[in-house]
Amino acid sequence: MIDKTRLYSISELATEFAITARAIRFYEDKGLLSPRRVGSNRAYDYRDRARLSLVLRFKGLGFPLDKTKEFLDLYDADETHLVQLKVGYRGICGRINELQQQIATLQQDLSELMELKDEAISKLRERGVDPDNEL
Repeated sequence: MIDKTRLYSISELATEFAITARAIRFYEDKGLLSPRRVGSNRAYDYRDRARLSLVLRFKGLGFPLDKTKEFLDLYDADETHLVQLKVGYRGICGRINELQQQIATLQQDLSELMELKDEAISKLRERGVDPDNEL
């Protein structure tokens, strides 16, 4: 169970998520996190921790920060979270399409490289060079 009263320091979150305090401050500057202040220190609540977790997950999946912010900001805009789900779904589908296009491009590039490799092997062997042993 999540303790909704617990506050986290910047160093605790940095350690937990294996990132730097500077990265956390960067996410604050981008409006993704809004810690409260306790004296001169930042204090992050369970919600900031959850948002940071999502920011890092979306970043790992290749989503730009502005799209991540748009998605996270929708959480409070609608109690049913329907708009957030729709935006999230569209974003996920768009990212899937991007990745599928990248895969197709990589497969084409790999195929071309394999052809070039085979041509080079053939030409080396014609000249009496065994590419597996001499290179």
